[in-house]
Amino acid sequence: MARIAGVDIPPQKRVGISLIYIHGIGRTTADKIVKAANLNPEARVKDLSEEEVARLRQIIDRMASSKEILIEGDLRREVATNIKRLTEIGTYRGMRHRRGLPVRGQRTRTNARSRRGPKRAVAGKKKVKAGK
Repeated sequence: MARIAGVDIPPQKRVGISLIYIHGIGRTTADKIVKAANLNPEARVKDLSEEEVARLRQIIDRMASSKEILIEGDLRREVATNIKRLTEIGTYRGMRHRRGLPVRGQRTRTNARSRRGPKRAVAGKKKVKAGK
C-alpha cells in the first residue's frame, strides 16, 4: 500500500482517484499531479513501481512546500484557525459555529439534523392518535 503525505492511499483504485484520499487534493489537482508525474491516469496504484510512487510523493511535497496547495495537517490547521478567528471576533458565522448550527444560511426549522444532532424529546408534548 502506497503511503503519500502521511495517508495510505487505496491500492485497488486508479491513481487520480486514490490521490483524492489526501485531504486538500481534489479531482483537478490529482489530475495535474498525475500528468506532472508522467503516469498513465488509468493505472492502478498497486501496479505502480516504487520509483513512480516516489515521483508522485516528490511532486506533492514540492507543491506543498511552495504553498501551491495546502494538504493534510497544514490545511486542517488553517481551517481551524479561520473558524477560531470568526468566533473570537463575534461574527454571525462564528456564532453559528459556536452553537453548532448550520453556517451557510440553511433552514433549521426542519432538517439540519446532522449539524444539530438527534432529536430531543420535548416535555409535556404528547402525540394525538388519528381517528379519535
